[in-house]
Amino acid sequence: MYVLHSSSFGKNTDRLSKLCGTNYPTSICFIVVNEFCERFSFYGMKAVLTLYFLTYLHWDKDLSTAIYHAFSSLAYFTPILGALIADSWLGKFKTIIYLSIVYVIGHVVKSVGAIPTVGSSDVHIALSMVGLILIALGTGGIKPCVAAFGGDQFDEHSISERQKFFSIFYMSINAGSLLSTVVTPILRGDVQCFGGDCYALAFGVPAALMVVALVVFIAGSSLYKKSPPQGNILLEVCNCIGFAIKNRWRSSKRGPSRPHWLDWAEEKYSKRLIQEIKMVLRVLVLYIPLPMFWALFDQQGSRWTLQATRMNMAFVRPMLNALLILVFVPIFDLIIYPLVRLCRINVTPLRKMAMGMIFAALAFCAATLVEVNVVRTVVDPAPQGKCLLQTFNLVNDNLNVKILGSDLFPEPIHYLQDPDEYKMLSLGESSKNLTIEVTYSGHTSECLQKFEQEKTYSLMVFPSEGGVQFLNTQPRALNLTVGDATFHVNAGYSMSPNMTVDRGHLETEMGSYLDLGLLDFGASYTIILEEKSGTIGVTKIEDVKANNVHIAWQIPQYVLITAGEVMFSITGLEFSYSQAPANMKSVLQAGWLLTVAFGNVIVLIVAEGAGLEQWKEFLLFAGLLLGVCVIFSIMSYFYTYVDPDQLDKIHQEGSGKEEEDDNYTKTIPNEMKLNKRQKSTKL
Repeated sequence: MYVLHSSSFGKNTDRLSKLCGTNYPTSICFIVVNEFCERFSFYGMKAVLTLYFLTYLHWDKDLSTAIYHAFSSLAYFTPILGALIADSWLGKFKTIIYLSIVYVIGHVVKSVGAIPTVGSSDVHIALSMVGLILIALGTGGIKPCVAAFGGDQFDEHSISERQKFFSIFYMSINAGSLLSTVVTPILRGDVQCFGGDCYALAFGVPAALMVVALVVFIAGSSLYKKSPPQGNILLEVCNCIGFAIKNRWRSSKRGPSRPHWLDWAEEKYSKRLIQEIKMVLRVLVLYIPLPMFWALFDQQGSRWTLQATRMNMAFVRPMLNALLILVFVPIFDLIIYPLVRLCRINVTPLRKMAMGMIFAALAFCAATLVEVNVVRTVVDPAPQGKCLLQTFNLVNDNLNVKILGSDLFPEPIHYLQDPDEYKMLSLGESSKNLTIEVTYSGHTSECLQKFEQEKTYSLMVFPSEGGVQFLNTQPRALNLTVGDATFHVNAGYSMSPNMTVDRGHLETEMGSYLDLGLLDFGASYTIILEEKSGTIGVTKIEDVKANNVHIAWQIPQYVLITAGEVMFSITGLEFSYSQAPANMKSVLQAGWLLTVAFGNVIVLIVAEGAGLEQWKEFLLFAGLLLGVCVIFSIMSYFYTYVDPDQLDKIHQEGSGKEEEDDNYTKTIPNEMKLNKRQKSTKL
């Protein structure tokens, strides 16, 4: 690695480091703060993204899940683009600057799309999608650059400091995630704007934090060690592999066979490069089963969030994973792993990752049990050929309701009686016109009503003395005039006052506070307001019972998935870094990030194609991951670990002369195998 910096810069950095009482370059402070703000920005936006799709854009849960994971997948495909730009064109510093600007623009566009007064629903969807694409390009593009740029700030002798930096860097990621997943849901739900939940503010604050991240990173510009582009090693690897395949195909019927198919590239590429690619490919083959873990892990922001919305939510759930990470990392490093070693169990990185898969599968088994209990408290939707119906009596007398061809309401309905549950009305077809007969106070009247399958209806019977009234089913308020009478009807299934035209305009004002009592999570209420003796009386009817499954039952699944993350994700990063040649660590990091992208693709396929009940889908994912874990364990058994210290030594000895390539190739199989003590490099 070639580093461009002056001697005066080094002296100034040393002075500042001594003043801070550390051996760290001062530039590290700017990088860590930048990462904290960027992760706050990203995870803060994702914390409310699924609910934004459901409640603001009014998408169903399957489409919301699909778009959520499509965005997550794109955010982990774009690191390849960022690595290409940084290595072959701009360098890490300029790549971070330019793509951070794209990142900020994406957040701003996303925030504007959440403002109800900006255009129609199609405009909101368009702005939201454009914003998400720009955010994915920004966050994915800088992802492979920021951590590596931080590592560049240390000289080759500061190995210990560089390792501690990666630990601090990872902690800053989780600190930003923890804070943002607490703050942005509060901004969404507790702050009201434009007459509802304030998604514009919930997305706007992460946008502001991304601006801060960019400003902080630029502020440290004069302190950074900036490496120039060194050529695209990823492109060179791909070219070498392509040449080997092409050369082998052309020479398949002539000439002696070669020990490895990559050896067919020896005519054009050095044996050293070929050997390094072999090492990388051995690790990439191990990565093939890994996307299934991420398919489960990333559902915390989609399916698990949807599960939580149907539970009794009494505390902030999204913070659990980030909080548990901050607790579990030191517990595993200082207590659990040493205790396992005391039992003389060899804790290899691949064994940790396999155990992480098992814990993630157990987390989804726990989620399945919770889902089964949640479903019991939710009103089942009407199946095909049927609809749901309930009746409210507002006529201050006993009410008899008959639907010809059905016996739904055999008993009289008392005044303001709380319906026990929705009644299932059989139609026998997709829609049907049925006659409803209503009898009260000795009077009988009939009406013809069209019912459609899989829908829910409420029949409200109230006295009327004649006149005109309007029911508004539009998403906007209406002002109507009939003769001298003006009717204002609020938006969304609102009823106007009943008036006769010759009485003129009627005004009603309700300026006092009304006590509605406890409105519990998951319940559905009908609130009836009646004027009695000059005051407004309140009658609350509970149409759907409140959720009785407390959200605390999700804690076990979060504990299990977080334990799996500590063993799988952090260990995977260490494994990828330690098993790669020095000049190909970015290649393996890109491969590692791609496993996350493909994991989200798996969720997209299952969510859109399986069509299973939620608990069955959870169980399917758990079973698939356990099966993949078995395959991964078998592959791991045949993997030979590489000693990174010996690998670096071989790199230094093997550079320079072409004739040394043969010696390099011969020494690789023996010198790079780890002994029984099993070394590992910890980030």
